[in-house]
Amino acid sequence: MSNKALLFIVFCFLHKIQHVEAQRNSGGYWQQKVQYYVETEIDVETARYSGTQEIKYTNNSPERLSRVYFHLYYNAFKPGSEMDVRSRTIADPDSRVLDRIEKLSTDDQGFLSVVGLKQDGEVLKSSVAGTVLEVQLNKVIEPGETTVFKMSFKGQAPLVVRRAGKNSKEGVAFSMAQWYPKMAEYDFEGWHANPYIGREFYGVWGDFDVKIKIDSRYIVGGTGYLQNPEDIKITKKASKNSNTWHFYAPAVHDFTWAADPKYIHDVFEIKKGPKLNFYYKKQLSKEHLQNWKKLQPVTAELMGFFGENIGVYPYNQYSVIQGGDGGMEYGMCTLITGQRPFKSLVGVTAHELAHSWFHFLLATNESKHEWMDEGFTEYFCTDAEAEIMGINKDEHYKKSYERYRQLVLSGAEQPLTTHADRYNYNFSYGVAAYVKGSIFLRQLKHIIGEEAFEKTIKTYFNNWSFKHPTPNDFIRCAEKASGSELDWYLTDWTKTTNTIDYGVKTIEKLTKKTTVTLERVGLMPFPVDLEVVYKGGRREKYYIPLQIMRVDKPLQKSTIKLKDWAWANPLYSFDVSGPEEIASITIDPTNKIADINLTNNSYEFKTNE
Repeated sequence: MSNKALLFIVFCFLHKIQHVEAQRNSGGYWQQKVQYYVETEIDVETARYSGTQEIKYTNNSPERLSRVYFHLYYNAFKPGSEMDVRSRTIADPDSRVLDRIEKLSTDDQGFLSVVGLKQDGEVLKSSVAGTVLEVQLNKVIEPGETTVFKMSFKGQAPLVVRRAGKNSKEGVAFSMAQWYPKMAEYDFEGWHANPYIGREFYGVWGDFDVKIKIDSRYIVGGTGYLQNPEDIKITKKASKNSNTWHFYAPAVHDFTWAADPKYIHDVFEIKKGPKLNFYYKKQLSKEHLQNWKKLQPVTAELMGFFGENIGVYPYNQYSVIQGGDGGMEYGMCTLITGQRPFKSLVGVTAHELAHSWFHFLLATNESKHEWMDEGFTEYFCTDAEAEIMGINKDEHYKKSYERYRQLVLSGAEQPLTTHADRYNYNFSYGVAAYVKGSIFLRQLKHIIGEEAFEKTIKTYFNNWSFKHPTPNDFIRCAEKASGSELDWYLTDWTKTTNTIDYGVKTIEKLTKKTTVTLERVGLMPFPVDLEVVYKGGRREKYYIPLQIMRVDKPLQKSTIKLKDWAWANPLYSFDVSGPEEIASITIDPTNKIADINLTNNSYEFKTNE
């Protein structure tokens, strides 16, 4: 990384932190900060590793902290862990997990333990509760104070069951995600020391200085900028030699790396953009190798699309790495499986790359607001693939809406406020986080209009990147961009299982006019778009504002705006006048609303009416 690029990143981060500090000092937003200095060495034969870690932790909260917590994620990959038990007791377990953890041999299990821990030079007492280290402090961390933790740790990378570990199904040696003792986040809601049961992550913003000592045959890629490329000497045969890979990653909230002796490492340069790295196995088939080559310019296009439509990617590198068990986003990189058809390879890369904005720049608490992470990502990667790969966006959303309706009709739906680990079914979680989350944005764009929607996204990025935004922070951006009141939308769509269902109830034909009566069947309110088609082919568009929204979205000049519909009124009537005979009346003719019952959305006039 050039000094100019590093200074730019540091400047951006310091600007964000200064803004955070200004808000905190005025009694508003604040966030914690951490600096990691990590050194680790891994035995590639046993997958065991050890290391030391110095953590400078700054308490930017207004509270005194008497305890802290660390995540020990690899402890999840032991028989009897919460991840193991949950996978064996949920009705529809993840097919990648099932009962595999219970059956892991001792050598293939994972573990992570802290063997020595001090705060400012004094030994601390701690205890392990599954995947969490509970630490009682000798010295309280006062507001605004920085303390230093020093620890020694040891671990074993598990066989890849979920996301991380050794020896993936495609033969990648090490996918080292969530591998180090990681500080739990403390925010305005308190500590977030959730056990790792297989879902999402939440971390403290900071800087990582990491040194990884590994067999000299191995190529390493991941988070951060390599500081010592001149020291790395790759050997082709086994020897006693090793390399120490030194990475620095500013302004991130996690650090991930992968390693394999058979990686091909390609670099794709983007003019006035970040450097793209691609790591994939030499042993891939000819077709798959070609796919990884074809992927590289497409990834550059994806990076450009997200930068233009969300906000500029602030780091000067991003790596797409073959590893893991499917696709998972990390700081400045992703791990994905590589034996895929080209469209699938692009699809998973588009999704994981979009996660660099949601959740690695706009770092929501994924465990509590998983729909903001997965749903927002799904929305923008769909847009990107439609523009770059030509996928049919309307067909995509048609299927998404059908999946949502299936969930509603199944009776298994839970509100989007459900903690990611508390869904009764994996199916419910998937539809809620990915599908209902993406529909949230699609409907919002329909509610407030394209211009206000685009302004919302840019404002959200500019105000909340490098922070921990909540759903309310996002909807306030939308309210300010549009002038509308949108609390009703956030409340009903995310905090309840209320549904949208509007229908055409009755049509009364009189001599000079036709009176149309609509009904609100579902509990969730929504502004209504309606189209009248005349038998001569002419079309008229109507818009019925929602009273509690207070402001109307911009309309085309030809659209007829009717009086407001107050939510409590289940019925709404209006007149259509004119000499032409009506052929049909349709609610939501552009299919933007996830109305759960489409059978009552339209009325077609028979020839004898």
